[in-house]
Amino acid sequence: MNRHQDTILALIAGYVDTVGFVALFGLFTAHVTGNFVLIGAEAAGVGQGVLLKLLAFPSFIVGIALSSVMVKFLERNHSDRTEAALYLLQASLLVLFLITGTLATPVVDPAVPMVLLCGVLGTMAMGVQNAHSKLRQMTGLPNTVMTGNVTQVVLDLVELIHRGSASGHGQQVRERLKATLAAMAGFAGGAIAGAFAYVTFSFASIALPVAVLLGLAWIRRSGAASRQSVI
Repeated sequence: MNRHQDTILALIAGYVDTVGFVALFGLFTAHVTGNFVLIGAEAAGVGQGVLLKLLAFPSFIVGIALSSVMVKFLERNHSDRTEAALYLLQASLLVLFLITGTLATPVVDPAVPMVLLCGVLGTMAMGVQNAHSKLRQMTGLPNTVMTGNVTQVVLDLVELIHRGSASGHGQQVRERLKATLAAMAGFAGGAIAGAFAYVTFSFASIALPVAVLLGLAWIRRSGAASRQSVI
């Protein structure tokens, strides 16, 4: 499961980010710094929903802080449950994102309170995902923003061309390249799926990443329970 976790999470990030972008006037929920560009464009009068974009950054921070507080609390007595709890927290926020988005439909005004709340909850959920790998000290790839991964792919390709893949170092580079490409493919696939799903099902499309996160939480919780029984 660990091998595919980055790809699965990248797919979720691409999916949710695209749903937010299509549904909420170009809001980035996962790639939150992209909203600064949109704020600049809207300040020049070539966009809409500036308040929605402004709320994204503090909402993202709240999602990260909430994750950190929860992990610190659980680590005292239930450290084996922290990863499952993070998945459940993100899933819960995405459920609220789905509900508020459905209540706000049709979304025609970016300044309506329910639309603003929807954007806040979606961004908080992706803040949890961004915090997840750092809080659990996972060594995986970035799974919410692909810019760094594209850079790594180019560097690894040049490295393989320069030194080849026969050596131990070359094998490591090749394995990293495969994992990075898989995460990028997951993000791209998620983005495409999210766009089509939103057009077809509106905010109900968020049920899919929620189901995936619940599945990940169950796998992690079951694994922790199995390790405890062995001990």
